[in-house]
Amino acid sequence: MTLQAATPPSTPRVDFIEPARLGVQLIEHLQDADGAYPASPSFSAYAGYSWFRDGAFIADAMSAAGSTDSAERFFSWCAAVLEAREARIEAIIAAARAGAPVADHEMLGTRFTFAGEEGSDDWWDFQLDGYGTWLWAAGQHVRRHGGDPTPWRRAIELTVDYLIASWERPCFDWWEEHAEHVHVSTLGCIAAGLREAASIGVLDAERIELARSAEAAILERIHRDGVVDGHLSKWIGSREVDASLAAVVGLLDVVPATSELGLATIAAVRGELAVDDGVHRYLADTFYGGGQWPLLSCFLGIAESRAGNTAAAEALFSWAASTATESGDLPEQVRTHVLAPDRFDEWVERWGTVATPLLWSHAMLVRLAVELGVELGAGAGAGAGAGAGR
Repeated sequence: MTLQAATPPSTPRVDFIEPARLGVQLIEHLQDADGAYPASPSFSAYAGYSWFRDGAFIADAMSAAGSTDSAERFFSWCAAVLEAREARIEAIIAAARAGAPVADHEMLGTRFTFAGEEGSDDWWDFQLDGYGTWLWAAGQHVRRHGGDPTPWRRAIELTVDYLIASWERPCFDWWEEHAEHVHVSTLGCIAAGLREAASIGVLDAERIELARSAEAAILERIHRDGVVDGHLSKWIGSREVDASLAAVVGLLDVVPATSELGLATIAAVRGELAVDDGVHRYLADTFYGGGQWPLLSCFLGIAESRAGNTAAAEALFSWAASTATESGDLPEQVRTHVLAPDRFDEWVERWGTVATPLLWSHAMLVRLAVELGVELGAGAGAGAGAGAGR
């Protein structure tokens, strides 16, 4: 594949500014007083919960948009959740080092109530990606704004130790599916998190060396076992692609977007999963019929932008923004093109209509806008850091 030369970003379009500002305002308004970002305020399966993964990407968007207080309150919430489980995390690490790892259901969960508690309902909980993304987002924030990560030191140490001990384990992916596999996007999240944790000045020399060694081993595993037909694969051993891979070659910068592998992965995601700039999760998706996700169009847009394809990134932004309701809310997915139309009604009967608004969707639109040169600045939203407590 011929590498494409990056082109200078064009002047950001004026019509990108308002959707991004609305997103910042919505996220600030809905953020809980203690720092958690609700996944969706009213969707039956998500209400009352905050995910480390979704929240980390939301915090990164808020940080990039200049809403530093919002991002830092989320990182402090993550730190409190982890420090409250210090003994449990140390037991998990000790068991792994002794060659007797704990069962999946004893590992850390993927989502918590705003008060930092596990939920009472069953969930597909064992996921490692969120613990990598919170480290990555915190590290990016410190790089961007020069903040002090010292208050999060112990939580960062615990997370690094947990990921070093656990990264090789199969677990659920971004979509809470396929727990039997090792997912390439999960490996990417962990590698990015360890990279950032090792570079922001809070770890001792031994942990830095261990984090960097683990990052190198993860990258080796990705390149050795997570590539098929020249592009990243959905999981180790799969020949399919997944739209979450756009984050690995875009926002997380684990595989550079301008590299041969990065360009091939972008092309595979676009070629197999994008229809008129709306991006599906993966081809076998049946969740709410397998619709198109605005947040995934934004992830792909960031990757396209970093590969030098500004026009493609702008088109993806425009599509994502066009999915908003009359009140400006972005959904989790839309039905403009579905992969399994006969599977839509069963999910409506189970959980109700599609999650709207989904804060992760708004965050990725904000993040893509910033990537395209839109300047929102500090105080872009109304009532920064107010904490709606919803």
